[in-house]
Amino acid sequence: MKRIRILVAKPGLDGHDRGAKVVSMALRDAGMEVIYTGLRQSPSDIVNAALQEDADVIGLSILSGAHMRICERILELMKEKGIAEKPVVVGGIIPHGDAEKLKKKGIAEVFGPGTSLNHLEKRIREVAGDK
Repeated sequence: MKRIRILVAKPGLDGHDRGAKVVSMALRDAGMEVIYTGLRQSPSDIVNAALQEDADVIGLSILSGAHMRICERILELMKEKGIAEKPVVVGGIIPHGDAEKLKKKGIAEVFGPGTSLNHLEKRIREVAGDK
């Protein structure tokens, strides 16, 4: 079984990264290779890091309310860079209606507050093709 490489990023001006760090540690404990980019990453920083690190999955933690624009831009840049096939998952404070819109635009999964770490790990394995 191939070890999943997931890039975890905090796009935009949101400075709260506790959730991203908890998720990163849980995924690492589950045997995944986690690359955490840190705070205040631009969409181009995130896509370039995913390309450089050959990430299997891109995980975004967004609490700022700018999730629609950030996700749209990341998906655009991924298409431009030839990595549009890589799944993107998003966690944070995302209204249900927006979560459905994001999925229609190409986001593989949206995780809201209270999502169990077991469910998160399972879904990431599924979207990475490691069932």
